[in-house]
Amino acid sequence: MSTVTDSVPVVTASPRTAAPVRVARPAAAAPGARRDPLRLAARLAPLVGLAVSIALVVVGLQTGVLQSLENLQAFIDSLGAWGPVVFLVVSAASVVFPIVPGGLLVIAGPVLFGAVEGTVYNYLAVSAGSMLNFLIARHVGLALIERIFPARTVEKFLGWTRHANFTRAFALAIALPIAPDDLLCYIAGTTRMRWRTYVAIILLCKPWAMIAYGLGVSTVVLRFLPW
Repeated sequence: MSTVTDSVPVVTASPRTAAPVRVARPAAAAPGARRDPLRLAARLAPLVGLAVSIALVVVGLQTGVLQSLENLQAFIDSLGAWGPVVFLVVSAASVVFPIVPGGLLVIAGPVLFGAVEGTVYNYLAVSAGSMLNFLIARHVGLALIERIFPARTVEKFLGWTRHANFTRAFALAIALPIAPDDLLCYIAGTTRMRWRTYVAIILLCKPWAMIAYGLGVSTVVLRFLPW
């Protein structure tokens, strides 16, 4: 009597591509997979972060901190070194795990600390978080990524890694604020891309995204806010 078992082929990388090496997994997920606490937390965290952000705005308006840009920056100055430290930690953490919608923090940097200082803080925090993403993915692999991000989105961007020009496409995506950078940084960690190549791309390409998105959008926001 013979039995039939489901198998998943192991995807190996061609020498000319940066495709990830995937480990064979069962064809069917366990019944409890849909109740994965990490997956649930990843889905709820942005909503919770957005709700907390809205609550902070309401409190800021009631206390007068957000009544003017001068009041806001005076409050940030009153925090001393803790202001930048907390911002850097929260911003870097939001790149690794979606605690707060990252776009809000990138816009908030220049508003809270000024154009130059805020952009520098954005660059440092996002770069640090992006490097952590790569290291985490390199040691854990796709299993963790697929628990944090939607499966369809992961599979879509995994297709990029199968092309010979993946490294160039990745660098372009990091320079332009048009792609999910956090996910791409995780996926890059599952490929054969060298650490030094990845670091060079992050350090050289991230400033353009920070300037285009963070500084650009914050300038527009400040122009239309009644401050």
